[in-house]
Amino acid sequence: MPKLLRKSDGQPLRDEMRRQGLTLDELAEKTRRVDPAGRGVSTATIGRLTGTGRTARERCELNTAWLIAEGLDARMHHLFSMPTDSTSTVERSRPDAEDR
Repeated sequence: MPKLLRKSDGQPLRDEMRRQGLTLDELAEKTRRVDPAGRGVSTATIGRLTGTGRTARERCELNTAWLIAEGLDARMHHLFSMPTDSTSTVERSRPDAEDR
């Protein structure tokens, strides 16, 4: 499954957290409450997805995005987007019958 991209360098995530008055730790706790496994998303991961600095990350797993959106009670498509289709046309393997 492709990874999702945070929108606008994480600004919608930061805006929603600010609107709700949530800290990174509080959002991490909310993700634990909505996670069927009870693990949630770590404070560090949320920090990387909402950050703007050198350690900020643009991509995350679908499950991570879902837990964050559920924790914020927000629509996931307002916070994250699917990556665009690959434009690579390079053949990555050769047929088995081809000789070297």
